[in-house]
Amino acid sequence: MKVLPKKELLRFLVEDLGKGDISSALLPRKKIKARIISRQNALVAGVKYAKEIFALKGCKVRILKKDGSKVKPNQTILEIFGTPQGILSCERTALNLLSRMSGIATLTNALVKKIPNRKTKLYATRKTAPGLRFFDKEAVMIGGGEKHRMSLDQMVMLKDNHIAIGKSLGGLIKKAKRKHKKIEVEVENQRDAILAAKSGADIIMLDNFTPGNISKTISELKKLGLRNKVKLEASGRINDSNISRFAKTGVDMISVGAITNSVSGIDLSLEV
Repeated sequence: MKVLPKKELLRFLVEDLGKGDISSALLPRKKIKARIISRQNALVAGVKYAKEIFALKGCKVRILKKDGSKVKPNQTILEIFGTPQGILSCERTALNLLSRMSGIATLTNALVKKIPNRKTKLYATRKTAPGLRFFDKEAVMIGGGEKHRMSLDQMVMLKDNHIAIGKSLGGLIKKAKRKHKKIEVEVENQRDAILAAKSGADIIMLDNFTPGNISKTISELKKLGLRNKVKLEASGRINDSNISRFAKTGVDMISVGAITNSVSGIDLSLEV
């Protein structure tokens, strides 16, 4: 079981509280019940973190919709029991995180459903909000996607700027292979894709390729006996209107930055 990132959740809450919630301090201290409801259709994500945020202020939470559950407008996700001071001081922090994570999960799930085969997987990128990568990537997983690398130290990925500075794509791959087991290379044309495959790259990101160009590249790699030696990742300008065409080319991976960097939060509300 994963350890909840309590330090991060506490930091989020402290950011909103400042020196304390002076508005809820005006209210009587008595036990009340509140609930978080959805105002729209969505896939819920972040429930356990919202629960932990309320727990930081001594509130008890009953989860009615677990992570990965579908909700309709006016359906209750959580019931919260505690004092007005505890519940209201956590309200915005919990709603913000739950709304964002549910938005990411909902969008991810919608894209995953448009992939017509089981071989091709949808991946998040590092285009996440600073400080929220753990939660953004967790939401992607709940929505049915994959995380890809979490940080720069997890895998070598040679992109256009690395190649521009290092000059030789083949040379950089060979240098990387002396120290690292797994290497991904971003390429912008078929020639470099073939070079990367011949040089020993494990994953080749076909950046801004059209589905047609991807199919041609795959055919050429098959002719050279290289297709089964590498994983192929499609990236760039992929959305709900064209993701199925990219998947049908036979790529192993599709990465979409928009699922984390351009997400719309789900409309949620806390009602006492």
